[in-house]
Amino acid sequence: MIGVAAQGPAAGARLPVIAVTLGEPAGIGPDIVAMAAQRRFAARMVAIGDRDLFVARAAQLRLPLQIGTVGEDVDWTLADVPVAVSAQAGRLDIRNAASVLAMLEHAVAGCSSGRYDAIVTAPVHKGVINEAGTPFTGHTELLAQLAGVPRVVMMLVGDGLRVALATTHLPLQEVPAAITRPSLTATLRILRADLVRRFGVTSPRILVAGLNPHAGEGGHLGREEIEVIGPVLDALRSEGFRLDGPLPADTLFHPARVADADCVLAMYHDQGLPVLKYATFGRGVNVTLGLPFIRTSVDHGTALELAGSGDADPGSLIAAVELAIELVLRERTAGAAAGG
Repeated sequence: MIGVAAQGPAAGARLPVIAVTLGEPAGIGPDIVAMAAQRRFAARMVAIGDRDLFVARAAQLRLPLQIGTVGEDVDWTLADVPVAVSAQAGRLDIRNAASVLAMLEHAVAGCSSGRYDAIVTAPVHKGVINEAGTPFTGHTELLAQLAGVPRVVMMLVGDGLRVALATTHLPLQEVPAAITRPSLTATLRILRADLVRRFGVTSPRILVAGLNPHAGEGGHLGREEIEVIGPVLDALRSEGFRLDGPLPADTLFHPARVADADCVLAMYHDQGLPVLKYATFGRGVNVTLGLPFIRTSVDHGTALELAGSGDADPGSLIAAVELAIELVLRERTAGAAAGG
């Protein structure tokens, strides 16, 4: 319940401060955040969104909610980012699209100033943001823009499996042109660096998928493996990267193959994510690598048909919060060790 006195993981340790955006006001974001707020985490939690909406949705779900204000010594507080018009569960309204973006801007500003240690995002609706006049391909791309970094990497984590993407939200016909030697090299550098820095993997072994069926079949089914992917892997191996590939995607996820790997890099969204979501849906976590702060998210969409019903599952959001806390604490430990 929001308002319970916070308890830390260790005496004298500063609790991580985790910002949680409510996401699309008409979707299940407010529902699952209200559900998660019934739990106690080893952190100070700050919900970011419209206060009246959050209270009303919790009441609709018959969930107790006591909201503190930011700075109070309680488990959960709320940073009020008002919607433009009253939001109804399950009914999109383009007038509220700007408030969704404002939540993210507030969260990023909070991380940049040191007020928050990490961001956890509830799902947004890409279509309604675009219809409101703002070009929007997803959280991942917007967060990179707000943070001022040239490239980030999207990775999903669940049940011991990690799957990262060389490209994210692109039409399939645009994927081959987007996979260049510089872009793939940058992606693998970010992926390896964050596996070491944030996930504590000393020497990550990464399985890299080919783009084409059968990884190009020696050039008979496409030449990207020969002309782009293979040369990039060879160059990075010479620097000490542990890379297997390019590998045929249809056999890449065999349990025996992924058992000894730390991550899989897929070339495009629907090459890698259906496998992970099939295995872990509702428990998976989306992580953005390459940002100057930690960001995790749910592995699902806004589920408008479930909003306000009480039937939404908060499992992925809870897993995202727990992973964010884990990453903050690991980064602190690594920083303390490096400093002394």
